[in-house]
Amino acid sequence: MFSKACEYAIKAAIFVAEQSLLSRRTSQKEIASAIKGPEAFTAKTLQKLAKADVISSIKGPGGGFYLNQKQLQNVYLIHIVEAIDGLEQLHACGLGLSECNSNKPCPVHFQYKKIKEGLVHMLATTNIKDLAIDIKKGESFLAQ
Repeated sequence: MFSKACEYAIKAAIFVAEQSLLSRRTSQKEIASAIKGPEAFTAKTLQKLAKADVISSIKGPGGGFYLNQKQLQNVYLIHIVEAIDGLEQLHACGLGLSECNSNKPCPVHFQYKKIKEGLVHMLATTNIKDLAIDIKKGESFLAQ
């Protein structure tokens, strides 16, 4: 459903949020290692997230990536998806038709519409801080 870049971005943001809850900034190398992602690819993804104000960064010694309190409270999965993949695919036809709507539906339009609505709802209501807390508690994992 999401691009590989978006999958890495979600994992990276959760890891950065987890570290931020511990009042730590983290390096791109540490993030790449934690999410088992290629370092250069992870770096580009982190830059996109920072540009979209999903995460913050400070350059130089003692710097790194982090989420401030406002970001921890207000960043939801949908913000990450929007920053990396855009939201167009969440509204696209399930069969890839250029024109598909309730008046001119593809064969799977109405079934797929329910799935997309559920996915959009989950992305819009899932807070990055809550996911980081689950990781911290050991209730979920970023890499295995």
